Amino acid sequence: GRQPDAGGLLQSLDVSNNQLTELPAELADCPRLKEVNFRGNRLKDKRLEKMVNGCQTKSILEYLRVRGRGCGKGKAESTREENRKKKREKRQKKDGGDGEPDELEDISRLLVKVLHVSENPAPLTVKVSPGIKDVRPFIVCCVLRGVNLKPGNALKRFLSAQTKLHEDICEKRTAATIATHDLQLIKGPLIYDVQPPGELKIMPLGRKEIKAKDLVRQLQLEAEEQRKQKKRQNISGLHKYLQLLDGKDNYPCLVDAEGVVISFPPITNSEKTKIRKDTCDLFLEVTSDTSLQICKDVMDALILKIAELNRFTLENREEDSGSDNESDALCGPVNLNPGQNVQQMNSPLLVEQVRVVDTDGNLKVLYPSKTDLSTVSSLLTVIR
Repeated sequence: GRQPDAGGLLQSLDVSNNQLTELPAELADCPRLKEVNFRGNRLKDKRLEKMVNGCQTKSILEYLRVRGRGCGKGKAESTREENRKKKREKRQKKDGGDGEPDELEDISRLLVKVLHVSENPAPLTVKVSPGIKDVRPFIVCCVLRGVNLKPGNALKRFLSAQTKLHEDICEKRTAATIATHDLQLIKGPLIYDVQPPGELKIMPLGRKEIKAKDLVRQLQLEAEEQRKQKKRQNISGLHKYLQLLDGKDNYPCLVDAEGVVISFPPITNSEKTKIRKDTCDLFLEVTSDTSLQICKDVMDALILKIAELNRFTLENREEDSGSDNESDALCGPVNLNPGQNVQQMNSPLLVEQVRVVDTDGNLKVLYPSKTDLSTVSSLLTVIR
């Protein structure tokens, strides 16, 4: 009867570079186990193999626990959703609970206002083609207006926050992928479509126009080169996501009304709709091959993050007097009276609902609906 005690004390476990083909589900029952290294083994479970190379200990143990109960993928997904839900509720309790009063007052100033489709004279719509269900079925989109990326390092902060969300809640892009676009550079309606790798063309961020097939090949070569130079097993950047396309006959893409591919998830979005310092209206897109709920959770987290960054930028505006002041007029009403800054700080970001429909126009997803953004409600005041 000593075994559970020993497991209860285990805090880190390194069995890397052995010949292990399986990992025991019982590891999930070690409450103090915080660090594991299972890399360099010969695991039969390919998904687990991917996870041990990129995911956090918690995710790996959770996967072992679910699989240990003999659940199939559907059940595993629902357990993952269950855990995310618990985590959210815990976070809400914590945020609403014993925080410093000042901190809570500070937080409560974060506002977003939802503009309903029915009140929007020109709502954006995304049409989903039938072939997408076998490739990357889930997509959630919305429009966010009133973002200020001009002063100082605001744009840099925005991009690194997106990278961090990709690493954490998106589980290194394996659970979901975010793409952010400059709304002014998009021609709607949009189509979420599939195209063969040899026909799909995109102008990736910072690169020339290229076929998806050639881009993936190019990235694979770059990944190999990088690995050789650094003599490491781990690969970085875009290369991590290449394996998500393995064995696909068609690739997913978001196409605008002019036939231009503005996004090729989970790899890149297009230079054409790239966000710049003077961008103030965003089109946000989250896709996944896992579930619709993870798309919504990620979108909730993204909107909260942008609201936090926007407030930070406004509060610190004096310090970073941006050099682009002449183009201020592009972003919303011109602020002639600096004293209005206080009011501006409390003016909410505007989230416009976006409908995702099938080819017959039947509604598949509307975001944000009444129940969305509830995961972050303790940090964000939503005016509906």
